[in-house]
Amino acid sequence: MKPYTFYIGILISTLIFTSCKSEKNKTTEKEAKPNVILILVDDQGYGDIAALGNKYIKTPNIDELHGISARFTDYHVSPTCAPTRAALLTGHHNNRTGVWHTVNGRSLLLERETTMAQIFKENGYKTSMFGKWHLGDNYPFRPEDKGFDEVLSHGGGGMGQTMDYFDNDYFDDMYIHNGKLEKHEGYCTNIWFSEAIKFIESNKDEPFFCYLPTNAAHSPYFVENKYIEPYMDNENIHYPPFYGMIANIDENIGKLVDYLRTSKLLDNTILIFTTDNGTAQGAKVEGHRLDGFVTKGYNAGMRGIKASKYEGGHRVPLFIHWKDGGITVGKDIDDLTANYDILPTLVDLCKLKVSSDIKFDGQSLVPLINGDNTEFEDRIVIVNSQRVEVPEPWRRTSLMQGSWRLIDGIELYDLKTDPEQRTNIADQHPEKMTELKIAYDAWWKEISPSYKDQPYIYIGHKAENPVKLYCHDWHTESEASPWHQRHIRTGYIDNGYWMLKIAESGIYKLKLRRWPEETHLALNAKAPIRPALPNTSVTASKPGKSLSINKARISIQGIEQVSTVNPEAEFVEFTVKLTKGETQLQTWFTLDNKKELGAYFVSVEKMNPAK
Repeated sequence: MKPYTFYIGILISTLIFTSCKSEKNKTTEKEAKPNVILILVDDQGYGDIAALGNKYIKTPNIDELHGISARFTDYHVSPTCAPTRAALLTGHHNNRTGVWHTVNGRSLLLERETTMAQIFKENGYKTSMFGKWHLGDNYPFRPEDKGFDEVLSHGGGGMGQTMDYFDNDYFDDMYIHNGKLEKHEGYCTNIWFSEAIKFIESNKDEPFFCYLPTNAAHSPYFVENKYIEPYMDNENIHYPPFYGMIANIDENIGKLVDYLRTSKLLDNTILIFTTDNGTAQGAKVEGHRLDGFVTKGYNAGMRGIKASKYEGGHRVPLFIHWKDGGITVGKDIDDLTANYDILPTLVDLCKLKVSSDIKFDGQSLVPLINGDNTEFEDRIVIVNSQRVEVPEPWRRTSLMQGSWRLIDGIELYDLKTDPEQRTNIADQHPEKMTELKIAYDAWWKEISPSYKDQPYIYIGHKAENPVKLYCHDWHTESEASPWHQRHIRTGYIDNGYWMLKIAESGIYKLKLRRWPEETHLALNAKAPIRPALPNTSVTASKPGKSLSINKARISIQGIEQVSTVNPEAEFVEFTVKLTKGETQLQTWFTLDNKKELGAYFVSVEKMNPAK
């Protein structure tokens, strides 16, 4: 009979072998899943990079990435920020996602949409985002509702907008960390990148997806003077602070790449760099504020800037690098591509499993990276800038096929002979005009039924109660109001309604404010002036306008209530009994001069919510 030690020895050996095999399988699985970092810079155009021909700007780290990446030279996004983000994250044309504006409730990503963060998470990835979200600040639109495990962001579409913490100025600000406000010391872009590095370091033993959408170089153009000074006193540079913000972004990209390299993470990380629309301040145009021809600065020979229907508004850089995947040599790919191709590409590269219910509008770019453009030869890409409540056919639209550009259905350009889109040749190519219009009509017929789907903000839901509503998300019937809804200091007379979904019947309290809750300012108060910040481009804010409010009114689910106002109070409160379902909420403040405007800030709380 053998001693017990013999059998114990066999048992231990078996356990060790099994454990080693298990660890080997885990390692193999990890190696099979590349990490992904997606950098999306705000308002930086194709021409705002030295490696792409700009002689005035210095972007050494972006240039280095350019030198080791697949570079897509005919890559297009939406002409403004929120629509681009919606398409990028879903693989759907932005119109299909319900996002065709930057305010007015049309920057809210429809609840039914699935984001790349959700897909990565379902495939075992840790997910994070740091920076600008701009697809909704309430449930069910927030990044934490759309698949992100770790979130650090500011509110709305830019600092200084109504959704953002009051008087954030890029330095030492209040940001939203996993649903809670937190103070962060330092410059915003530095914080996004440093927090991203912390996240990666904490999750480097598992596959991770890190989304880094910076709010810079969006206005206001605040950055330390040391980044601006190299661009001062150069008559060829349109706006030095804009280049200064890009210089800071470039510096942070360098720090991120250095960290990945020293941590031995770079080789198995898919690193993507792109931007959300054409340049905001890299070029000055004349003839039209958006669609004009460049007279100062650099925009890679393109017509138009941010929000333009011409090339300068929507053709942007896209670099993809992945050493372990063989994407290591600088290579230009000139085929027509779009922002909704990114998610299908990542699904392909990372071998992600995706629900059969999800049908992408985009297509994988992997064949192009591998030298096969068969599926792209006659491809059509359509971008538009709607900025209205319901999209309209051909509204500020560019239909693209190869080098052809059909603008608004009436102007035709061939970029091979006319890259600046100066000469309309529609009359010379009637057959091409007919062909492209037929293609557009078919696209519109297929996608337009989705426009009936509405982006409802939930109230009385366990995921968010109370709910803070902002005039940023007012729906309006006109185009005139959206831009100035962001700037609450000036007190423009305006109004709109919120589209709400009441999750639970019951008693609700509504508080109407002129100023955001964190200011604790009275209804008739003037906002204090934010001082200038030394050694930066941060200027003193304009004085807030005092409004003489004497009456408040609400309308929701057929309920109309009116209340007199104590101008020294912070808010006016209403109590209403609401029934579960979809509805609209509109508010009014009546001024002493009889004019009316909506309450810029409203909080809605369900009393005694179900647990």
